[in-house]
Order: sequence, then structure tokens, then C-alpha cells
Amino acid sequence: MNPVVTPFFHKSSNTWTYVVSDPETLAAAIIDPCLDFDAKSGRTGVDSATQLIDFIEAQKLDLRWILETHAHADHLSAGRWLKTQRPVACLAIGQGIREVQRTFKPVFNLGAEFATDGRQFDHLFADGEGVPIGALEGRVIATPGHTNDSVSYHIGNALFVGDTLFMPDGGSARCDFPGGSAARLYQSIQRLYALPDDTRVFVCHDYGPNGREFRCETSIGAQKAGNIHLRGGIAEAEFVRVREARDATLDMPALILPSIQINIRAGELPEPEGMVRGTRSASLPGAATPDRLALPEDR
Repeated sequence: MNPVVTPFFHKSSNTWTYVVSDPETLAAAIIDPCLDFDAKSGRTGVDSATQLIDFIEAQKLDLRWILETHAHADHLSAGRWLKTQRPVACLAIGQGIREVQRTFKPVFNLGAEFATDGRQFDHLFADGEGVPIGALEGRVIATPGHTNDSVSYHIGNALFVGDTLFMPDGGSARCDFPGGSAARLYQSIQRLYALPDDTRVFVCHDYGPNGREFRCETSIGAQKAGNIHLRGGIAEAEFVRVREARDATLDMPALILPSIQINIRAGELPEPEGMVRGTRSASLPGAATPDRLALPEDR
């Protein structure tokens, strides 16, 4: 059985979020949800996440999972807010989040009280673990390389790859973050390329190269035939050379500081730190209310 896949585009971060549902039981999962964020004011909002809840309600879906492909560095996760709206849903990510938390704990000065065992999430997936969504039986494929915690979700004929692959004309994700590795990304992509060519591939980001319209879906066959960084047959050494040369030209994502700070906490806003870059942070109200985010100072 194959899932019903409904995409939602978060234009400010070029992120695709997906509602994946079982057509028989109406069980559903949300993959990579986004908070709205205004960088100038440091305020978050939930309009985009509310659209997901409205869709779930309109379709009478039973939300079982809130799934993250990794701790994103370019947008803030709405996972924790969605959990407040649907407490029975399981908020989950790959087991590699522990490594990411250990890496960034000192960067954000999180202190001894911040646990690095992934307990902020309801569940940490092991490679190969099942993801039951009603009558659908999904499977987790560990795909590190972009980050240590990256996973892909294979559900029926659909594959949700996070940042492991972009559309064929977009190539692959950068590997220069702490814990990243172009060689590991190559090996991860080979695991995905072993799936049937007609497997539907859903990407997490698209930037519309050369001005084309934004897209979210391709296939394993199309990736092997035309991915600009890794067509089938390209050797690991050549991919690593191309990927590392590309990474050396890239600026850091504009939202890397707030994004990672939030996302390693499973989308929970940190406590404000008082004066931040000349602006006093407000105290945190309820989860459903937009708020000012406390950004760490540049280090």
C-alpha cells in the first residue's frame, strides 16, 4: 500500500513539509514542520504550522507521528508546538541527534542541565527501524553526511530524504557543518540509489535553480540519471572533490544560530538571556503565541 502525500511549502525558508497518510485508516505523519520566524524582530509564529493542523482536521486524519529528518540549520522546527496541539503524536528523530547535541551544547552555552541523550524527543529511531502509520509500514534509513543525525523515511513507494538529496538540478546538501562528511553522504546516497527506480523522492528544500518553479518530487531513477552532483557511476573520490569544493564557497545559513538552538531541543524555545544584541527579550508566553527568540551572542 502506498501513502497519500500532501506537500506544504514554507516559502521564507524554501522548506517542504509533508503530511503523509494511510488512505485506509487515515493515520498520518507530519514530516519536517516549520515555525515562522522573523529574523529582524526575533519573533516566532505558528501560521504555517496551523495550516497543517487545519488540514489534519479537515481530512479527519489521525496524527500519529511528527517526524524530523534531522536538526535543521536553516529553519525552526514546529515539532514541539504541534505536539501541544496533538499530544498523542510521537515526536521523533534519528539516534544521531545525541552526537549533534553533544557538538552544539558548548557552542550555545547550554549548561549542565541540558541533556545530550535525546530525551527532548519522544522517540529516537535506529537505522532500519519500522515506522507504522496505520496499515503502512515505513522504514528508517540512516543517511548521515549532511549531519550526523540525518535519516530518510521510506514509506510505501515514497522516500522522504531531508537534505540528503535535492532535486536533480539542485544536487546534494552541504557537508561542512560539524560532524558532516562528504564521504559519508556519498555512502548514504548509494543506499538510497539501491531502491527501485520508480521510488518517489520527496525533498526537504528546493530553491528553483535558474528560475524554474519550486518542486518537491522526483524519483530514484531521475536522481541516478541526472543529479548534478551524483549521477549513477560517479566514484566516491570525485563526488567528495566536487562537494568539498562547493562547500568552500558557501556562506553559513542565515538562520543557523536560532535554528540549531531550537531544533536540538525538539523545537522548544530556550529561556531568554536578557539583553541580546541591544534588544531585550520578552518572557516566554504559551506555546501557541508568537514570541521573541533569545539568540546567543556570536562566538
